[in-house]
Amino acid sequence: MKIFPIIPILLMSVLCLIMLFIIIKNNKKDYLKIFIVILLFIVNLRIMYPKENIKSVSNNLDVLFVIDTTVSMNALDVNSQTRLEALKEDAKTIVKELNGARFSIIKFDNTAKALIPYTDDANLVNESIEILNPIQNYYANGSSLNIAYDETLDSLKSAAKKKNRKRIIFFISDGEITNGDELKSFKELKSLISSGAVLGYGTTKGGYMQVKNELNNTSEYIMDYTKVPMEKAISKINESNLKKIAKDLNVDYIHMTKSADINNKINQIKKDIDYNMKNSDKENYSDTYQFVLIPLLILFIVEFINNKRSLL
Repeated sequence: MKIFPIIPILLMSVLCLIMLFIIIKNNKKDYLKIFIVILLFIVNLRIMYPKENIKSVSNNLDVLFVIDTTVSMNALDVNSQTRLEALKEDAKTIVKELNGARFSIIKFDNTAKALIPYTDDANLVNESIEILNPIQNYYANGSSLNIAYDETLDSLKSAAKKKNRKRIIFFISDGEITNGDELKSFKELKSLISSGAVLGYGTTKGGYMQVKNELNNTSEYIMDYTKVPMEKAISKINESNLKKIAKDLNVDYIHMTKSADINNKINQIKKDIDYNMKNSDKENYSDTYQFVLIPLLILFIVEFINNKRSLL
């Protein structure tokens, strides 16, 4: 049984004591009003009892999503979807299948940013995945996979402070580097992870990139102004870069064309999971105030009738 006060207990105590003082001062034997004040205090406590004790599943995994949100992730070459739309579905599948793990998300475009710290709140993780959007074209400075490196390293080092847990990484991108950078080595991260995969999105044929025009709320294609006449710009997957990162991390590279492509990797990871059943602190509580409100209402009616009579 727990209490969830509507008004802070201290404040309500002061208010009730003031009311009792006034009542007793006017009429020491006005037990009806005294009882009303006591019931008001009890209602305010909002006494609740656990309806059921929910069991939650936890496991020993810390899963880090590193997600590319550069403009090229708008390319329409994954089953008539943009690359980002497709990866959202796949990422949420991973969250569902690895239920009980702690998840964190890093997105990168011009900069890298941790969206959420490690959490086992699957709803929060899915909501954070759903709101991912590529950077606006007019803000973009070109793509580089190196931008994700430092934030990823810091996240994995932080997670490594917790003992007896396994760290899993899913590095998700189309592999494009368009700002002239040379891909740096990711080998330093290898010792910080137990498993994972580099997931590649896009095709070698490529796809046009459609973006939203914020000024007139319409969609338009990114154009390649280096060609005369200008044409729609095409983004193509760079599997060479993605395979190099996978090799550095000592994880699998998977070219994602459908959700099923990730199933074998998920099943492989699940074999090494240590599950634990625990009582959730998100218990389901039921109110009891209705049992007090009924006598309180009756007392109010009686008091109202008594006041009417005294006025006659």
